[in-house]
Amino acid sequence: MTTALIDADIVAYRCAASAEKEEQSIAMMRTDLLMQEIISATGATGFKAYISGHGEDNFRRKVDPQYKANRVDVVKPIHLAVCQEFLVTHWKAEVVRGYEADDAMGMAQTAETVICSIDKDMLQVPGYHYNFVRKEFKQVTDDEGLKAFYTQTLVGDRADNVFGVAGIGPVKAAKLLDSLLPQEYYKACLTLYLDDKERLHRNAKLLWIWRSPGDVWEPPVDLVEARLKEIVND
Repeated sequence: MTTALIDADIVAYRCAASAEKEEQSIAMMRTDLLMQEIISATGATGFKAYISGHGEDNFRRKVDPQYKANRVDVVKPIHLAVCQEFLVTHWKAEVVRGYEADDAMGMAQTAETVICSIDKDMLQVPGYHYNFVRKEFKQVTDDEGLKAFYTQTLVGDRADNVFGVAGIGPVKAAKLLDSLLPQEYYKACLTLYLDDKERLHRNAKLLWIWRSPGDVWEPPVDLVEARLKEIVND
């Protein structure tokens, strides 16, 4: 049995945008069809759809008030609210508060689920994924997910107003991490951030997708340092 975890934010936005010059009924129809297509393609026997609530409630805004501030003046598709409401009333989509739909999918992901999204950020979450635009499936391991996360911290996410290391794009970031062990990623990123821990930690908290409630990112524990502290305190 497989449960499809559907990024309803993207479903609503794409379908609304595609019907910008059409009646709202067309946007709703396309939303309905896309949901059916996703469930059919994944062979899911059940589904959960998630919509992000008000941005002001998002904990990331407390981490950095400038998070997604670049979107304030962006004009949204005219039928977006209608598509979102249709997903809630017809498809029982859950509106999440205090975090984002991405986090809801990350927390719900198990060996019995498949995350359905086109957002590359979701590939930091281990497990089964389905890109419903490219119609591609992908299995992400724990190490691949961790590498994807640290790659994103280096690159940043300009769409969300998160800036990484200047001059480092996805290809260069991946190459920089290719020769390292997963436990070496953090220190490598810190070096590339020129030891600016505050900025690295802020960006990491913004980019990390929750795996459990309240799973705000924290820097990894240095095992050698931790053991030395234990010895000193004994």
